[in-house]
Amino acid sequence: MDFFYIIAGASVGFIIGLTGVGGGSLMTPLLVLGFNVQPAIAVGTDLLYAAITKSTGVWSHQKLKNINWSIVKDMSLGSIPGSIACITCIQYLGLSGEAFEQIISLTLGFMLILTSAVIVFKDVINKRFKRTHKAAPKRAVIIFLGVVLGVLVTLSSVGAGAIGSAILLLLYPSLKTRTIIGTDIAHAVPLTAIAGLGHFQLGHIDFTLLTSLLIGSIPAIYFGTMMGQKIPEKILKYIVASILLLIGLKFSI
Repeated sequence: MDFFYIIAGASVGFIIGLTGVGGGSLMTPLLVLGFNVQPAIAVGTDLLYAAITKSTGVWSHQKLKNINWSIVKDMSLGSIPGSIACITCIQYLGLSGEAFEQIISLTLGFMLILTSAVIVFKDVINKRFKRTHKAAPKRAVIIFLGVVLGVLVTLSSVGAGAIGSAILLLLYPSLKTRTIIGTDIAHAVPLTAIAGLGHFQLGHIDFTLLTSLLIGSIPAIYFGTMMGQKIPEKILKYIVASILLLIGLKFSI
């Protein structure tokens, strides 16, 4: 089965390189629906997978000066405590078994549907808010949205990339696209790492699975990025958004 996990990692890595869509929205549903991995194990493993794969991008974006570390800090002040609080609540309440799996599945479905909408309407949101919102947002708003994002990402492994970038688009419409992408990736790494370590504490990590996924995905992301220069981005994003919507509906029903 390890070979098939490597193929899965390569496939998702290639799509990430093509479209920029994060691993959580693609990898977690594939593990649950395609390989019958328990939702909690899929979420926990994918969080560490995302932290490792995205960390390679932080160095590149930092060299290009695409990261606004002040924004990363403010979002992290909300998202990381939110993630820790979520893990603590899971432990304190003793959530496990079928009921916990159902909570994860419903959250996963919601986040996939939300992510698909963000992908489709991101350009519209960007244009609208650039015209109507010029003032910098209040720090409390950034921190609060960070808390919400931290909880949802911890429960589903989805959203650190797509939803995080949507928040940045809404709050900082004047930022350049490359700065939004770099800042979003820089914020996603500590969030997914902390959430992943929390799931490790809960026993939700399959390290054999994680290793296989990384072996396939890391080189595939590079090739996907190269190929992405030749394929219209809009077509790819609509295809991915449609897939995420259908999968999200399946988890939600």
